[in-house]
Amino acid sequence: MNREEKNDLVVALADQMKEFGNFYITDTSDLSVEKINKIRRKCFENDITIKVAKNSLIRKAMETVGGDFDEVYGVLKGSSSIMFSKSGTAPAKLIKELRRQGDKPLLKAAYIDSSVFIGDDQLATLVALKSKEQLIGEIIGLLQSPAKNVISALQSGGNIIAGLVKTLQEREG
Repeated sequence: MNREEKNDLVVALADQMKEFGNFYITDTSDLSVEKINKIRRKCFENDITIKVAKNSLIRKAMETVGGDFDEVYGVLKGSSSIMFSKSGTAPAKLIKELRRQGDKPLLKAAYIDSSVFIGDDQLATLVALKSKEQLIGEIIGLLQSPAKNVISALQSGGNIIAGLVKTLQEREG
């Protein structure tokens, strides 16, 4: 790979980091071509982009993007694959599914909405992570619940309240 091709790859990786906002760095070393192709197929089915790149090029892409990647730099050793997804949990769920059939891919690090997760022991946490949309939906549901209760009580007791107001007005008059 010549210098121009390396620069193109760094630019492409940096663009994907910016576009997706989420990426996972995994270890897929020592896997057969058949298993790598199966992982690529599963990634495609789950709307995940996967790339194999040298650690130095991944690091240069992160430096191009800017941000706090200091913790991630430490895991850039050995063979690395990088997964990009709009969903912060999709790659974690896929890795968990693939691990049922073997011990790889291993999670080295994940970067999700400016949060860094280091190590394979974080996989369970990442699988359970809720997306921004899910959290917003839950908050809206929680905020609507008390308002619905008040409106419901007012509607069901509307006749009683009107009667009380009328009675109080008559007493004053």
